[in-house]
Amino acid sequence: MEHLLDPQWEGTSAEEPASPTPYIAGNRLILDVYLDGCERFLQVTEKETSHLVEVEFLRLSSNDAMITSAVADLPRFRNIRSLVLKGGHLRDDYGRCVNGLLTTLPPDISKLSLLRHLDLSVNNFAELPSCITALSLLTSLHLGYNRLRTLPDEITELKSLTELLLMSNQLTELPAGVGQLKHLEKMDLSENRLEALPLEVGNLQYCIDLDLSGNNLANLPETVCNMMSVQQLYLHNNVLVAVPAGLARLPHLSRLDLQNNRLRTVPIEIMQCSCVYLQGNPIGEPEPSPLSEDESQSLDIKEIYVNPEDKSFCVTPDGCWVFLPHGFHLCFPPGAVLCKTRIYYQILLPDQQHVRLGHHDVLLSSTLELQPHGTQFHQDVEINIPFAYLKPVPKREVVIRTFSDSSGTWMDLSTTAKEKTSHEMLASCKTAHFSWFLVVSRLVEDCCEVPSEGELLFSSVDQNIRVEFPPGATAETRTVRMQVLPVSKKMLEKITGDSESSTSPLLCLKQSSAANFLNPVKIQLPLPPGVTGDTLDRSHLFLLHGDPQAQTWTDITNQVVLQITHIYAHFQVDHFSWYWLWYTTKSYVGELAKNVYKRLRMYQVNFVALQRKRDPEQVLLQCVPKHKVESTVKRLQDRYKGPEPSDLVELVEGEQFFATFEQGLKLYSDRPDCVDGRICFVFYSRMKNMKEVYVTSSADRMEKDVKGQVSFYRGSVPEGIPEEVTKQRKGSRSDWMASLPIKLPRTKCSNGENERQRKDYSLPPLNIGNPEMGYLTETNLLSIASQIGSDWMKIGINLGLPYPELQRISFRNSKDLNQLILDMIFLWAQNNSKQPDCVQKLVQAMRNSKRNDIADEIEDVITLGKEKYTQSIRRVGLDQGNSSEDSAIAMSQS
Repeated sequence: MEHLLDPQWEGTSAEEPASPTPYIAGNRLILDVYLDGCERFLQVTEKETSHLVEVEFLRLSSNDAMITSAVADLPRFRNIRSLVLKGGHLRDDYGRCVNGLLTTLPPDISKLSLLRHLDLSVNNFAELPSCITALSLLTSLHLGYNRLRTLPDEITELKSLTELLLMSNQLTELPAGVGQLKHLEKMDLSENRLEALPLEVGNLQYCIDLDLSGNNLANLPETVCNMMSVQQLYLHNNVLVAVPAGLARLPHLSRLDLQNNRLRTVPIEIMQCSCVYLQGNPIGEPEPSPLSEDESQSLDIKEIYVNPEDKSFCVTPDGCWVFLPHGFHLCFPPGAVLCKTRIYYQILLPDQQHVRLGHHDVLLSSTLELQPHGTQFHQDVEINIPFAYLKPVPKREVVIRTFSDSSGTWMDLSTTAKEKTSHEMLASCKTAHFSWFLVVSRLVEDCCEVPSEGELLFSSVDQNIRVEFPPGATAETRTVRMQVLPVSKKMLEKITGDSESSTSPLLCLKQSSAANFLNPVKIQLPLPPGVTGDTLDRSHLFLLHGDPQAQTWTDITNQVVLQITHIYAHFQVDHFSWYWLWYTTKSYVGELAKNVYKRLRMYQVNFVALQRKRDPEQVLLQCVPKHKVESTVKRLQDRYKGPEPSDLVELVEGEQFFATFEQGLKLYSDRPDCVDGRICFVFYSRMKNMKEVYVTSSADRMEKDVKGQVSFYRGSVPEGIPEEVTKQRKGSRSDWMASLPIKLPRTKCSNGENERQRKDYSLPPLNIGNPEMGYLTETNLLSIASQIGSDWMKIGINLGLPYPELQRISFRNSKDLNQLILDMIFLWAQNNSKQPDCVQKLVQAMRNSKRNDIADEIEDVITLGKEKYTQSIRRVGLDQGNSSEDSAIAMSQS
């Protein structure tokens, strides 16, 4: 029976054959990953009583039908400190998370006096259970994705609360007492129905992160400007018509998000604030005419749910919400179309043929195609695209990218991103045309319109970077875009191995016009870290000009006038590209910068899956940089065959991904880097990124070929969770990157004689080597034998087996290659099992036979064996003086 523990917290086996019932081991019960988690929980509470007080961390799925019975037993866990009763573990046909079954909690929950963290998100609470306000030590309360309409005044009793998450509820107001939560540091009230905030909200002096996005706020109280600790203030997607100027004076504010509101005028202090985001506001536009009564009534539009088998839907002038499979949904406002219109759609797996990613871009979602392309609507249509959960990364932002049929180019739309579930986020934008839409993570982009009167552009990533456009720099207004890539001294030292070199951030500038500026534009860059204008050696300071297409860097230090202040460098240019300030003693700085940039950017790579010509069950997996694909495939074509390399994929240096065999194919190996048939990789541009594995089929290959594929996914495989959970990562909702078809041909043997021989064949119990130096078990030898294939003769000779003996083995098994290899490898093992260096001889024989893949696997197995041996020695308390025989006995007993 399985331990009721999260394997990532416990390093023991997940099986306990000696006990027929589950039991508690440790202080954590992680049961929300099991489909029958509540049933296991009730078995524990029924069988055990003394150990219940040891549990401090408990997780249950509220989608479980027995959750109510399980919750009734919670007061028995008197020492519990963290309790998670979340829903969202199931999904409906449209890819939406299903809310849990909890609507209330028993009053005895108030007896959990030590509880500090409580997560009740994704449930069906319509009001806050009164027992929660009695938990005086509670510091974190998660109630997002419920149906809460109000909060009780008694919430003021939670004096210790530092985190209050109430996103996606139905709150219309906040109690004034919320201002008494003096220790609150984070409050998320996004996606509610708030129309006003109480004045007391300004009393939250320690609040760092306040999210009020997606509400109905038209104004903010002036007291918000009293929140002196706030760093992130999210107010996007409201109906704000004014904001207090005092927000710009908050001393620690690093992000003020006012996007997609109704701001027509903004205080000058807010406009000059470098951390403010104002996209999507009608600034400077006149007031619209008021809606008629009929138009006001039409705002309550209907909802349409599209079945997965349907490939189109109809939109009427009345407008509608359209929910597509896999979590995509659209909002057509009234008047978007003038007559009934049919829209066709398809959801495509991520593919480079649908979009060209720029430098440092990462593809995050599937592609939504809406047809007919170029359809123009009379009102902007809102598009919402789910994408894989992405932790907020400084200096990067998420945007929806679309194709413009008129200009024939890809463009980024003004986008807002919000958390949909704990594992998924949602990107939203508005558009007046249809095409392809997908979500991309990119470097933060600052943008401004430069008129003939001049303009000043600051970077929101690094406020020390600015571009000053003098009057007369342009005759017609042009758009300028700025991106900044910070490069830390530590990262630079790791790439170059030079501790004395340092650089400024890399500045990327683009403009809408190809013409040079009429008057020089002044650029300010900060001096590299550790360098000041008083101490620097001008001969070591280089200004580099970059070509984004060729990715080359040219030293232009002598072509511009560098004005150096104490911490800044100023220079003037009349056209835009990339600029990078270096301080180094190296003379080949241009080539050095090129190599550094290659390591900083995303790599365009292909995946390759090739099968050995003589033994198609041996599959070579390789990740190949774009410029090496042709030469690599040509070099391997004599020994391998297989499909063409995949389409281009963007990978970061050091990024982890994995390959999995599907549709009847599976990995046949005990490799340490293999989890449930998924091989883990880490991509490095200067390494081979190659692994050779042995695959087999669950189908009967006596009758026909077996067709399947190897698919590559971004990210590591979750550890210690059931297969039912890992399966949810597949399909269009995962970080899929590429798939390549492979085929196992039908076996030549037409009768079942050899198959019967294989089933009847019995191998003698056999281990070779020893625990201290490393040993291989019978199972390991079987795995090794299954991978040898047509190289068996060469390997046998390198193992030292006499050639006549190899001929006799070949004659006895002329019709069964698998049996032949088993006889050969076990004959050698029986003759050499007493030799202390037999395992090392086996490794060397594989390397001499050019089978480094098997040699590497043997060494990995040996390494794991040694680790287990060392751990067993520690567990039983044996010292190094014991004999290896006694140690082996102790290890087997443990």
